[in-house]
Amino acid sequence: MIFLRFPSFALALLAIAPALGAQGARTVTSPDGATTVRVETGDRVTWSVARRGRVLIAPSPISLTLDGGRVLGRGARLRGADTRQLRDSVRPVAPTKSAIVRGRWNELDLRFDGGYALEVRAYDAGVAWRWTLALGDSVTVVAEQATFDVRGATPGWVGLDSTFMTHYEPAYRLVALDTLRGGRLVLLPLLVPLEGGPKIAITESNLESYPGMYLVSGRDSSAGGPALKGIFPAFALADSARNDRDVVVTKRAPWLARIAGRRALPWRVVIIADEDRALLENQLVYELAPPSRLADVSWIRPGKVSWDWWNALNVRGVPFRAGVNTATYEYYIDFAARHGIPYIILDEGWYTLGDLLTQAPGVDVAEIARYGATKNVGVILWTTWHTLDTQMTPALDQFQRWGVKGIKVDFMQRDDQAVVDFYWRTAREAAARHLLVDFHGAHKPAGLNRAWPNVLTFEGVRGLEWNKWSEEVTPRHTMILPFTRMLAGPMDFTPGAMLNAQPRDFRVVFDRPMSMGTRARQLAMYVVYESPLQMLADSPSEYEREPDAMDFLSSVPVTWDETRALDAKLAEYAVVARRSGAAWFVGAMTDSSARTLPLSLSFLGDGRWTMDLWADGPNADRNGMDFTRSARTVTRADTLQLRLAPGGGFVARLRPASR
Repeated sequence: MIFLRFPSFALALLAIAPALGAQGARTVTSPDGATTVRVETGDRVTWSVARRGRVLIAPSPISLTLDGGRVLGRGARLRGADTRQLRDSVRPVAPTKSAIVRGRWNELDLRFDGGYALEVRAYDAGVAWRWTLALGDSVTVVAEQATFDVRGATPGWVGLDSTFMTHYEPAYRLVALDTLRGGRLVLLPLLVPLEGGPKIAITESNLESYPGMYLVSGRDSSAGGPALKGIFPAFALADSARNDRDVVVTKRAPWLARIAGRRALPWRVVIIADEDRALLENQLVYELAPPSRLADVSWIRPGKVSWDWWNALNVRGVPFRAGVNTATYEYYIDFAARHGIPYIILDEGWYTLGDLLTQAPGVDVAEIARYGATKNVGVILWTTWHTLDTQMTPALDQFQRWGVKGIKVDFMQRDDQAVVDFYWRTAREAAARHLLVDFHGAHKPAGLNRAWPNVLTFEGVRGLEWNKWSEEVTPRHTMILPFTRMLAGPMDFTPGAMLNAQPRDFRVVFDRPMSMGTRARQLAMYVVYESPLQMLADSPSEYEREPDAMDFLSSVPVTWDETRALDAKLAEYAVVARRSGAAWFVGAMTDSSARTLPLSLSFLGDGRWTMDLWADGPNADRNGMDFTRSARTVTRADTLQLRLAPGGGFVARLRPASR
């Protein structure tokens, strides 16, 4: 047995053998024997996937076109092929599902004449492939052919946009795959239920110095061609800043990226789930991401954040004029300190837009950070990406001198190579100054948070902020997200609204926003949704009026040692149990339908447990703010019946009973 060791990473190479298969074809099967990937080589390279004998993805061509017209994967001459059985063990710095991520997969390496290879992995929970290059100093990638001929597909859960300039904040809808043309771009992950079979999700990992992948229909008018194909934003030769945040590409190159000639390209990932609840436990994107590049991670501190922007700094009962000023932020710090919340954010308004080195009148960041330090509360500063890009070194140096703990970087709205490079450069430069990072206006996570674990979360979701201007963050929408967007990684949905209404009573009020659904549902999001930097979106004044809710919000963790998806149905409901240390937390959410769900406590350890419960009140179907709090002693032999109102929720905290 050979062991290769990396920081927070151990890889065990259990066996190596020549790949088996007919002439021109090689296969690799998942450790549980259920899933087989078949790669055929020759005039072209194709890949296909079968699960328990059923074809999920029919032979789909893949290739990489380089400058000079060279096409890797066409007329490919196979030089060698090996399969390996591998295991690894990773301890995430900010675990969203488990303290240890244990990986087990079988791998097929196909080496071709001409200095390139195809790496294919089969896991129990999905498959992935990527190209690896050994072609000299640099190459230009003109095009990538990544196709997915999905068989037996029903309409997929699709987030759409019409341009590569996107906040990645879609409303997910059921869409027939063959209609994804004419400028309809699929944002990843895409989730496709198969007729009578599993669900598959397509996404990517290890996205570095390369454009992000989108999907469109690969079929022409004669219904020929694969069901789906990848499409990528070409390199930006020129762009134009309309303001401090919107930087629009005005001229694109006839190629995708210029990259190092010796490197691996991003993984093309297909997650496979026989049960809906398995989607909530899948960590394949993280497993495929590159290992941490930080030797010292002791300074990285996940936690909750008191956020100012969503609630428009609406505080009351104070002797000062509330707004973007030092007195208001010190009030937020006092609130955070009282409730054990380790951070506050200074969102838009603290600096003169376009210049991170000039503070707005009435704001003294150094004083705010100093005051926070006396209360053990750190400060995170918001910035637009374009301004940070032009002032990165002096701005981050200044933040470090002020004692700031992190940055929230907003409005990238692109994932062509240059902007993907910006993400990685920001993560690296922030880490050099011990700054955490929260990316907003961002593409989906694709492995950056493992390589640079100071990157704690990403937006890339139609989150709570949309309640300020729309009626689109519905109970159904928020029940789709755990099965789609959250597959990619941490999700800064920004929950925590204390003004809650059923859909018929919901109103759009920008400066006094509310949520759609119940109070208990907002609390449940802190267990069901994953983000190691988790917002408390409402005003401190609203939270201080709700001591029962704050008891839960003060105690709920943001990182987890163990996750068990107890029951779930896509777009309808989810029941999730998570452990932190000795304590368990349970969160349940439903769509617009009231339902009763059984909760077996068999996941608990032996002995008696104290269970605190926050549930929809008897009138929550009329008034979303109605909830109950209770406590009881339970054991692992108990089963509860959870009665969820329409758009409702439930949370519980379980701790070993004192002896």
